[in-house]
Amino acid sequence: MSKRDYYEVLGVDSSASDQEVKKAFRRIAMKYHPDRNPDDQKADEKFKEAQEAYEILGDADKKAAYDRFGHAGLDQNGGGQGGAGFSDVFGDVFGDIFGGGGRGRSGPARGSDLRYDLQLDLEDAVKGKTVQIDVPTMVACEPCDGSGARKGSAPVTCDTCGGAGQVRMSQGFFSVQQTCPKCSGRGKMISDPCGSCHGQGVKEERKTLSVKIPAGVDTGDRIRLSGKGEAGPHGGPTGDLYVQMHVRKHDIFVRDGSNLHCEVPISFAQSALGGELEVPTLSGKVKLKIPPETQSSKLFRLRGKGVAPVRGGAQGDLLCRVVVETPVNLSAEQRELLENFDKSLAGKSKHSPRSNHWFDGVKKFFDNLTS
Repeated sequence: MSKRDYYEVLGVDSSASDQEVKKAFRRIAMKYHPDRNPDDQKADEKFKEAQEAYEILGDADKKAAYDRFGHAGLDQNGGGQGGAGFSDVFGDVFGDIFGGGGRGRSGPARGSDLRYDLQLDLEDAVKGKTVQIDVPTMVACEPCDGSGARKGSAPVTCDTCGGAGQVRMSQGFFSVQQTCPKCSGRGKMISDPCGSCHGQGVKEERKTLSVKIPAGVDTGDRIRLSGKGEAGPHGGPTGDLYVQMHVRKHDIFVRDGSNLHCEVPISFAQSALGGELEVPTLSGKVKLKIPPETQSSKLFRLRGKGVAPVRGGAQGDLLCRVVVETPVNLSAEQRELLENFDKSLAGKSKHSPRSNHWFDGVKKFFDNLTS
């Protein structure tokens, strides 16, 4: 057997974590495993070399001795010659390939978790609400009480695994555990299956559940209802139900965390002269004062009119952006009034400071191009 540096064999640094060492061994062992490379002596040697390295680096005590003293720090039985206990380590790494992984049976399988996508209006998401949802799921069969066996009978111990749910299989020079092929790891067999569920212990059914939606939820939040998922087969524990929130687009408001945004159209006269108008909030109408000479896109903040976060914290604000609306469908009289008004402003920079500043910038830009 080669006495190359074990870290070099696995292709990892001496600072590699247990998971990194295991991952490196898994990669090499899967590549050079004898079952995948029959009659390939070189592959067999590489596999055994990786096996030896992992037996040392995968054991905290042996790794510490090797890090300190090298190969000399390993006793005669610790050099990776396929000693007792290695099959358990190997089974842990390759449990997904050979089906056992050395893990004992833990009883009937747990039922699947379920997801329900719930559509909410913004108002309900902000204020909270109790809703009824209809969920298709698997429930425990009543006639057999979820056991899968006909009423009056009971599951019997599997005669292949003796109720362990796993059998030990020989894989060349080592052995691994596999899920029992006869009982599929349950350890029990149903000789007289229930006529209602055909031995599965579960039946499909639609359940109506009441879900309390807390105030302040947003798209992406989810509520876990423990034990409301699918029933496990053959009397196994029930999974959970996850209710996923999806808040519909609102006609007026846009939510950004705990704040709400909206656009408020105002007339040219209102923007120039100022005034007061009503704006909506999720708790009712409020007055918004528009000062004279307000420019389009100016932002007004209404404190405390936003959303109270579901996880606690200060209530957000409502931010109203005013948009000056250009009048349309003008009559001849209105058009004449506007033309006369425009003439009255001509040449008077004090009425249009932003416009004049912009034109000065444009003039300077072209002067620089021609100079």
